[in-house]
Amino acid sequence: MRLGAMPCKLVGGSLAHRIYKQDVVSERHRHRYELNREFFGTFSQNGMRLSGFYEKKNLVEIVELSGHPWFLASQFHPEWRSKPDKPHPLFASFVEAMVRRRQGS
Repeated sequence: MRLGAMPCKLVGGSLAHRIYKQDVVSERHRHRYELNREFFGTFSQNGMRLSGFYEKKNLVEIVELSGHPWFLASQFHPEWRSKPDKPHPLFASFVEAMVRRRQGS
């Protein structure tokens, strides 16, 4: 079980890196699931970008889909740091992407 805040190294040029505007972020966890390393190559070859890692154990924290307007999935819980007057950067970016797409930009 992984509990609490852990560092996540973001891959340069990724959606996550553009959203956070940082190389490393700290996010809170409460889970016991991990992406099987045996499938890293298969996922990458089929359009899934592995864009955030817990470097200490080479665990995938964030994945994205190439060619998608906005797809980002995380192992951590951004909702635990989000407030109505200060949304988590991932939520704010998702809503901005929806608005841009709706407006056709």
